[in-house]
Amino acid sequence: MAEQVLAAVRTAPGTTELREFPMPDVPDDGALLKVEVAGICGTDVKMYAKPPFADPVIMGHENVGVIAKAGRTFSERKGLVEGDRIFVEHYVGCFRCEWCHRGEYRHCEATDWRTNPDARRYGYTSADNPGRLWGGFSQYLYLPWNAVTHRVPDGVSAELAGLVTPLSNGIEWALVTAGVGYASTVLIQGPGQQGLSQVVACKQAGASLIIVTGTTRDAARLLLAKDLGADHVIDVTQEDALARIREITGGRGVDVVLDCTSGAGTAPVLLGVDALKRREGTIVVQGELAAFPDFPLKKVTEKSISVKSARGHSYRSCELALEQLASGRFPLERLSTHSFPLADTDRAIRAVGGEGARDVVHVSLLPWAASA
Repeated sequence: MAEQVLAAVRTAPGTTELREFPMPDVPDDGALLKVEVAGICGTDVKMYAKPPFADPVIMGHENVGVIAKAGRTFSERKGLVEGDRIFVEHYVGCFRCEWCHRGEYRHCEATDWRTNPDARRYGYTSADNPGRLWGGFSQYLYLPWNAVTHRVPDGVSAELAGLVTPLSNGIEWALVTAGVGYASTVLIQGPGQQGLSQVVACKQAGASLIIVTGTTRDAARLLLAKDLGADHVIDVTQEDALARIREITGGRGVDVVLDCTSGAGTAPVLLGVDALKRREGTIVVQGELAAFPDFPLKKVTEKSISVKSARGHSYRSCELALEQLASGRFPLERLSTHSFPLADTDRAIRAVGGEGARDVVHVSLLPWAASA
């Protein structure tokens, strides 16, 4: 095994450098992952442009690879051995607090970078911390005893497994948070990787009507949404979206709205509130809006709307995502549209942000791929 590890390091806002790190020591209860794929999402784009904490940071929180070295205690606890392909969640909980004991380690203070400057979370933690390799934009990833791992089923490639994070988020937000199930009617706003994942989750759950909105720029994604199971797609720049939704639903509106527009302003939320049925609909929103002047609280309360937040995924949702990928029921490989070598990390992140490459859905960074 090499003595040095090559990684793409964010050294300042919008700046990446390739650096070498010494191979970390692997304790008896730890392991080392040879990273095959690190997925890139919209959160990475935001974190790259405006880091919320000091650099240097090895980004990359959607990580799949093969265990290169494992301590005896780690193998016993995890049921994993060297050579196993796994997906690693980005949360690193303490597994002592109430949240962790409830299985909700995503809420653990030890992994919440928003409130804990010393938190451990893949793709967010400074490379100056012990272990150093805390992100997937690297040839290897350090796995402590409290890393959350999932074995990748046989027949699921590393690049396909790289979709687990957006797919598990789709399952969590649509099925668990919003309660989508048999005969539900759903509006999904935004056909990015999260929105398309939610199309699959809602279709699998038995939703009777799935409507997806996007813009003219999303034309290819909207076509993919149809192929994944959406019943109707709407270009909000070309049509009156609310009028079209009411036409499709016979004036009744939808049961659930899933807002995946990721900070596109207040318009999607306002549309969602109006598109919901008269009583007890649910809207799930992401926390991108710092403020919402004139929020229509009166309309929300009159319609008995439940407003819920989208926040990460659970262990069960990751397992369901892997099962979904293994089933082959949906052409999920079409979500993985672009891949880049480690040397092109900057270009890969910018592609997700809309710069350069076209029709991007999900980008895979391949740390061992040769540069063009």
